[in-house]
Amino acid sequence: MSALTSRYARAFVDVIFDERLNADKVMQELRTVLATAQSSVELQRVWEDPSIPGEQKRGVLDAIASREGLSRQVRNFIAVLIDHGRFRLLDEVMRDIEHESDARMGFAEAEITTVRDLNDSERRTLEAQVEKLTGKKVRARYSQDSAILGGAVVRIGSTIYDGSVRGQLERIREQLAVD
Repeated sequence: MSALTSRYARAFVDVIFDERLNADKVMQELRTVLATAQSSVELQRVWEDPSIPGEQKRGVLDAIASREGLSRQVRNFIAVLIDHGRFRLLDEVMRDIEHESDARMGFAEAEITTVRDLNDSERRTLEAQVEKLTGKKVRARYSQDSAILGGAVVRIGSTIYDGSVRGQLERIREQLAVD
């Protein structure tokens, strides 16, 4: 998270919370704008070219906003990014918006690595344990890594909770080396 993208994200999350917008709907609208721009090199060039007047850029944005049914707030936010030559940062700003809104709503984003795919019951149990540990609601992303041998590794921000078999074996090896 860069200071620049974080500043835009915090400001827009203020709008989302102050105006009591549906954060999921807002994020979907932002994804729509990003996908539209990513599918058109010409559109990216128009929005990023400083020689094209702002009115023309906003005119193109207004046409897209009308076609896609974007909220006024999303349209205005994209206009700010375009006007300041920052549209190319939208993807990173969106990640920062998600992190900032999750933090304000008391969510922790957890990256959980297991040796195998967990069923729904196992996921709920593991997420409940992580929620108890952190005191926050958890949004979990799962991945698999056979190298951990068993158990799970949970990463929340820069904190890692290693409950893997590999991690336990390494701790035993370190203790034996010290003794």
